[in-house]
Amino acid sequence: MILQQALAQSHEYAKKVVREGDTVIDATCGNGHDTLFLAGLVGDSGKVYAFDIQKEALGITRKRLLENGMLHRCFLIPDGHQNMHRYVNQPVKLVLFNLGYRPGGDHSICTRGETTIKAVETALNLLVVHGLIVLVIYHGGDTGFEERDYLLKALPDLNPKKAAVMMTSFINLPNNPPILVCIEKLG
Repeated sequence: MILQQALAQSHEYAKKVVREGDTVIDATCGNGHDTLFLAGLVGDSGKVYAFDIQKEALGITRKRLLENGMLHRCFLIPDGHQNMHRYVNQPVKLVLFNLGYRPGGDHSICTRGETTIKAVETALNLLVVHGLIVLVIYHGGDTGFEERDYLLKALPDLNPKKAAVMMTSFINLPNNPPILVCIEKLG
């Protein structure tokens, strides 16, 4: 298939905006795959702030980064992404969210629309102009429909003078394929 799923699209957008030396945020580090990907993009002079409320997720991420020699570029933060402003005090180029629950983890521990929208609003304040927020919305399963519905109702209310919001999704594929939402800061 030529068309890419949301996660692959999220990485393509990240590659278009992130350069060596940039500061980025992995808002939901989970098993560390995106944290490692972002650490590769920012290079030795860049920084990745990775958030997760699960100690196990942070441990898996730390191990993955250590094995790949990239731990020194990353700050692993045991807190919710809605609190990123407490830890990041510099301009950010990209904020990446993979929503839902951690693959292989406890499904009852998952992202929620209320805290995710707060994190998006906070991320907009941290972003440089033309920086991106990329959300991969995994819906279905235990709580994903609720978060999807909450976000798809709230995101259109973002001020169009400050942010452009784009959504892509497959409308005919089975099993609730993830939805990609990209938000570009305009001013």
